[in-house]
Amino acid sequence: MTPALEPLRRIAAYAVVTNPDGEVLLVRASPKSGTPGVWSLPGGAVDHGEDPNHTVVRETAAETGLSVTVVGLRDVLADMRALPHRGITIHTDRLIYEVSVRGGTLCDRIGQPTDLARWHTIEAAQGLPLRPFTASALGLPAGPIDLRPEEAPDFPSFYAVPGPDGLHRAQRFAAYAVATDPDGRMLLTRIAPGYPGEGCWHLPGGGTDYGEQPGAALIRELLEETGQSGRLVELLGVASHRDAASLGPEGYPIDWHGVRAFYRVAVDAPVPPAVGDVGGSTSEARWFSRDELTVLRQHEFTEVTAEAMRAVGF
Repeated sequence: MTPALEPLRRIAAYAVVTNPDGEVLLVRASPKSGTPGVWSLPGGAVDHGEDPNHTVVRETAAETGLSVTVVGLRDVLADMRALPHRGITIHTDRLIYEVSVRGGTLCDRIGQPTDLARWHTIEAAQGLPLRPFTASALGLPAGPIDLRPEEAPDFPSFYAVPGPDGLHRAQRFAAYAVATDPDGRMLLTRIAPGYPGEGCWHLPGGGTDYGEQPGAALIRELLEETGQSGRLVELLGVASHRDAASLGPEGYPIDWHGVRAFYRVAVDAPVPPAVGDVGGSTSEARWFSRDELTVLRQHEFTEVTAEAMRAVGF
């Protein structure tokens, strides 16, 4: 049954909210949802061009009645879910944020995908039917709530569709590495001609495949783009960038929204860089010492690369 379902992808942001008693805030799926009675973290889909930090605040307010502020990024997860009643299989990249409550009052909802918002102890939450990503985020065992497709469908990491204004739009989730070796060098890749940012130095990484976890995707991309075997160290953060009329090899303008997770990656046994994906968006890979990086000018880096380098002190 599942191979006939239409594959879709989306990006979503969720809140881990706790009160002074250590209870966590959960919302219950209503009869209007595909899993009525199942509990999950408050949150929802990232709109095109929206920063996920804004998404989690907006969705938490809508589902719970509480105003929250983002404290930090907790985790990034991905999962597949088959929804035969809707004729789709969906891959969701989920950004899990720690938030704090600024004010508001818990409220119930009528005629919406969620209907209740309640505080639960972790012990009580363990006895509830939880969406698997929620159980994982809370460190609890996941139950068989979601129906998983038998195998991941063939679906491109880049997929442009006509938007309401007639301009094609694309939203893509990607994972990138701030990769260093034992000598403190940083690994960068150069963007190939014909791609946005051509000629600039960029972090290794790229779009994740359907059904793929971001960390695993990044290690795969690192090997394909540079020939290096890496080890994930930590999640550094997530960046959101929109280019309302990006022009790439497709040859027509695309309203592009990229959401990128950044990881610190250690390459314990570096080798001479070699680009394995010949003909793709990467034309060169190279190790840079700190002194060599200081010689390069700001315009020689992509915006996201310069931002990541500042964040880690390069």
